[in-house]
Parts: sequence; structure tokens; C-alpha cells
Amino acid sequence: MATRTYTAIIHKEDDIYVADCPETGTVSQGYSVSEAIDNLKEATELYLEEFPAPKAQKPIMKSFEVAVNA
Repeated sequence: MATRTYTAIIHKEDDIYVADCPETGTVSQGYSVSEAIDNLKEATELYLEEFPAPKAQKPIMKSFEVAVNA
């Protein structure tokens, strides 16, 4: 079985971690970062069974800073 690498963007909401995969649009959550990623992996695998991913380039991810009035 072939594997493919996807991106997980994780942020904390109250007492859970939310994990989002921008390449597929899948989202999941967990009480730890590890659990959120495991759940996202499962959700993404189920999604890809129904909607196979086309061959695409890996997205470019960069961080940037903005001025914020405190």
C-alpha cells in the first residue's frame, strides 16, 4: 500500500486539540496532540477511500508575523 504525507495544523480550543488537514479539508480532535493527530489520520483515510486524492504538489507552509495592538 502506498503512503502519502499530509499536513496537520493543530490548535487548542478550551480542553481539546483540534487538528485540520488543509490538503483534504478533514478535521478531527482529541484531548492530546497525539490523539488529535491519530483521529485526523483516521478521518483522512476514510475520506480518501471515498474521494481519492489527485496527484498534487505538497503545499508550501510559512509562518508570518503581524503587528497587534495590545
